Amino acid sequence: MKKTDDALKILENIHRNDPELQEMVITASINAEVAQLIYEARTQAGLTQKQLADLVGTKQPVIARLEDADYEGHSLSMLQKIASALNKQVKISLTSNV
Repeated sequence: MKKTDDALKILENIHRNDPELQEMVITASINAEVAQLIYEARTQAGLTQKQLADLVGTKQPVIARLEDADYEGHSLSMLQKIASALNKQVKISLTSNV
């Protein structure tokens, strides 16, 4: 097998034959993506975590937790509140595994 230093290819090789590990990687990727989307939307709006928390009726630590890539408790209702406060909408799609 050809050696590589591409981290994504190395991870793919490691979890290719382990469905449980594949699922963990997918879940972690989704959590990180949601956290990044919240962070980017908030900062593009020029808001602090506290300001966004006030707009959605929660506390700053909740927003900090939602922006943490390791957080696994994202809820659709909270995402909708954040989107509404930032004059955005949540779009969800289901795609085929490739």
